[in-house]
Amino acid sequence: MSEFQQQALKLAGQQQSPGWLVGLRQRSAEQWQKAAWPTRKTEAWRYTSLMPLESGRFEEWALPVEASEALSQQLLQIDAYRVVLVNGVFDPALSTELPASLVRFSDADAACQALIEEHLGRVADQEKHLFAALNSAWTSDGFLLHLNKGQVLDKPLYIVHLSLPGESAAVANQRVLTILEANSSARVIEHYVTADGQQQNGFVNSITEAVVGDNAQLEHYRLNLEDETLLHVGGVHVNLMASARFNGFTIAQGSRLKRIDYQVRHLGQGAELDLKGVYLPRNNQRVDYHTNVEHCVPHCTTNEVFRGVIGDSAKAVFNGRIHIHPHAQKTLAEMSNRNLLTSLKAEVFTKPELEIYADDVKCAHGATVSQLDDGALFYMTSRGISEEEARVMLSFGFVNELIESLSEETVKSYLRPRLAQLFGQDEKLTRHIIHE
Repeated sequence: MSEFQQQALKLAGQQQSPGWLVGLRQRSAEQWQKAAWPTRKTEAWRYTSLMPLESGRFEEWALPVEASEALSQQLLQIDAYRVVLVNGVFDPALSTELPASLVRFSDADAACQALIEEHLGRVADQEKHLFAALNSAWTSDGFLLHLNKGQVLDKPLYIVHLSLPGESAAVANQRVLTILEANSSARVIEHYVTADGQQQNGFVNSITEAVVGDNAQLEHYRLNLEDETLLHVGGVHVNLMASARFNGFTIAQGSRLKRIDYQVRHLGQGAELDLKGVYLPRNNQRVDYHTNVEHCVPHCTTNEVFRGVIGDSAKAVFNGRIHIHPHAQKTLAEMSNRNLLTSLKAEVFTKPELEIYADDVKCAHGATVSQLDDGALFYMTSRGISEEEARVMLSFGFVNELIESLSEETVKSYLRPRLAQLFGQDEKLTRHIIHE
């Protein structure tokens, strides 16, 4: 085992959890202990180094601290059920009144416990996803969103994961399980933030699992906007039943280690997946997206679009795989990955994959890597726009199409000024982009 694996097992032994979770935690800890530690020869980790974990000392759990001031400027201005976790620990004072359909693992009754045990750690393939197994081994609490047949969550569920630094390096573990019964519907926003200007020294492991029942719909947002000094590994794992729909959006800034996995399985005919993603590493940051979509049955649809703007000396990785099983006839699947390099030192490694074992399907995939268009730059500068402003506007426009396609207006309003600020233009141009 690696040094970090040993540290992680010690941490798992220090966690206290409800007795009914012990079996899952023990099985997951055994998986973690037996798993080979990824190296650069491991295909799934070829371009992303785990050295920030290997070289660190993560021997304690992050502690919750007073967070009201740190959180005040970070929240979406949205009418929603708000759940705030500070360093992985639920903070009821910063949260709103929660719906009856949302239950903490530690407060679950016998029926909810049975439901959690049935699905937790089973939607995510813990043999293939090493850090999902670690998350289960570390799970002492979490949240279950369970909607009964035909139930519609009247407001979005807004989960804020706030990370604050401690005196020494520490870890936080976060787990969300969503179960939507037939014909139900929910909108979930997961927001990962840090306090402005605070140097981070922690590691976050965050896993979301979802089961979307027959003709149910889940709209899910994952906003990874933490400081670049925070280490983060996470994943979203979804099972889609007949005619189920999953609309997902993810955006991430980079860090020394930022790895996010999406795993979606079409298990019922007529299921639909629409997944959009944006990644924006800069400075010397790293960001790695791995997506895997399994078409196990006929008549399902996947539309996957990811775009990245990589600047300075940053590096991005996108590995997208769509697997069409032998019986998955009449599949419609498309995947697109476009990348914009705004620096000669920026790098991207993109690998879109189609693995098809059925003969009556319609599938397409593609990837592009480009720099800012000289013709467009010339056109804009010839009309009085400075070259710096023109570069910012073109970079923003490269991803703005995906932002504007979102149905949640508050997310769009939140992201516009932050993306404008991220691209580094002056105040005048910020106002122009925000109100464009």
